[in-house]
Amino acid sequence: MVEQLTAILEIQNAITLLVGLSAFATVLTLAAPLFQTDKLRGRMKNVAGERDKLRAQQKAQLNAPSDAKLREKPKGTTSQLVEALNLRQLFAAENSRKKLRQAGYRMESHLVTFLIFQLATPVVLAIVTFVYSSTVFADRIPESMRLVVPLIGGVAGFYLPNMYLTNKVQHRQKSIKSAWSDALDLLLICVESGMSIEAAIGRVSQEIGASSVPLAEELTLTNAELSFLGDRRKAFVNLGDRTGLPTVKSVVTSLVQSERYGTPLGTALRVLAQENRDARMQEAEKRAAALPPKLTVPMVLFFLPVIFMVLIGPSIILVMGVK
Repeated sequence: MVEQLTAILEIQNAITLLVGLSAFATVLTLAAPLFQTDKLRGRMKNVAGERDKLRAQQKAQLNAPSDAKLREKPKGTTSQLVEALNLRQLFAAENSRKKLRQAGYRMESHLVTFLIFQLATPVVLAIVTFVYSSTVFADRIPESMRLVVPLIGGVAGFYLPNMYLTNKVQHRQKSIKSAWSDALDLLLICVESGMSIEAAIGRVSQEIGASSVPLAEELTLTNAELSFLGDRRKAFVNLGDRTGLPTVKSVVTSLVQSERYGTPLGTALRVLAQENRDARMQEAEKRAAALPPKLTVPMVLFFLPVIFMVLIGPSIILVMGVK
């Protein structure tokens, strides 16, 4: 074993190993784009499924009697379990559905899965922590604390699905917010060129997909709702609710007012686009102003000791040499 390790540490063998690793990394880098999937195409396909669902609902409402109510019966074991345990009321399903839509999960199966996870995660984590505290860490954890540890695991498991969903919502909102200014400028250009709002939103959703896939999804879904919903204003309100961003909601308000009162949309979009640009500039300036306090601690811990070593080190070496 020692001889093999010595042979590997020799210069020639080490150079050969590094060259081989570099060649492998080069091949992997060149081949990586071939294995990447087209996320935009796949997610647009899911949005197309939502559009077909809206079309089917509108046809069903037209063909159904006036006093009939369209209700979907729960299908599958998980859906029946949710209905049997009444998890929709227990975990506030409407709030969960709103957050799931903001995270990009719009199907009813996503809500059922999330409710099941909210029920199962605390139980699973409590059992796992109890088993580990009783077996693996039995010597380190006192007997009086072995019931407290599963309780902590259960509480953590209760908040874990919400934390994951909140993280997904924030990541999605960040992507939408970064591309919203460009989308608003494109929407203004399309509207002022004489395009209708449906055509303008459809065109912007095609162009903005390279910058933000979530924003392209939302605009495509809004365009579908404008075509199939009876109340067009509801489609704009749904866009603001699904994104949860104040900048988007302000534009939605202008679109609703234009739809209701017939006010010129181009002027409102121009003002909103300028305000959005100004808000982004103010946010950038705010972040730049916050950098000096944040850099103080890293400079004290990492930069100043190195500077002192470089400045004082030679003098210390000379003094030690004189002695």
